[in-house]
Amino acid sequence: MIYRGNLIRLLLHTEDHLFRIREAEKITNVIKLIFLMTGLSIIVFGWSAWLGIGSDPLSSQALNSPPEEYELQKVWFFAGRLLYGLLFALFILFVPSLVFHAAYQISYSKLLIVQLVVLLVLLVERVIWIPLFVYVGLEWQVSPFSLGILASYLTDAPFFIYFFGAVSLFQLWIIFFQVRCIASLVSVRMRWVWTGVLLLHLGYWICTAIFAMDGMYLVDLITERGN
Repeated sequence: MIYRGNLIRLLLHTEDHLFRIREAEKITNVIKLIFLMTGLSIIVFGWSAWLGIGSDPLSSQALNSPPEEYELQKVWFFAGRLLYGLLFALFILFVPSLVFHAAYQISYSKLLIVQLVVLLVLLVERVIWIPLFVYVGLEWQVSPFSLGILASYLTDAPFFIYFFGAVSLFQLWIIFFQVRCIASLVSVRMRWVWTGVLLLHLGYWICTAIFAMDGMYLVDLITERGN
């Protein structure tokens, strides 16, 4: 049996397509979908950069830098966000697939189909957040879809705000989706499936909080040097 990857149908008719993926001897259309979703990720992150999201360090230096240098910095910032969009897509697609393949011995191509849906949902989350930032000024860690906004009322500690800011409704849906897919594709006890998926996301949330704090530190450092 040959299964042709279709992300929308897998998203909307999960049980039916998981059965087809489980029984499939060959998965097709994966490479095309990888290029498509990677390109979409680059476009989304490029769009956010074009709108100036994340460019606060540059804005603070606008009056202190020569015009030519400032314009060059903007070009490098835009190029950096495009590269980040590429690396983000590759990480989401290949790293969890590799981890789940090693842990549960599931076909790598079948896991890639699952992660392509995950990447699609994450990009939808970012697209929804962009107007919240542009028109309301909400940073990602205090998005109404995340637990960060609740954490900000309970503590001033940046690590916990960023950590819980990474725990969004979209992330929780992704956890249930991954558990559902893995449990359907392999015969293993559910508690081990939950353990593996939750540990992966816990590591992701911790790394997100650490990198966000490092980014905040770099912004402060740049601002101090500018002054």
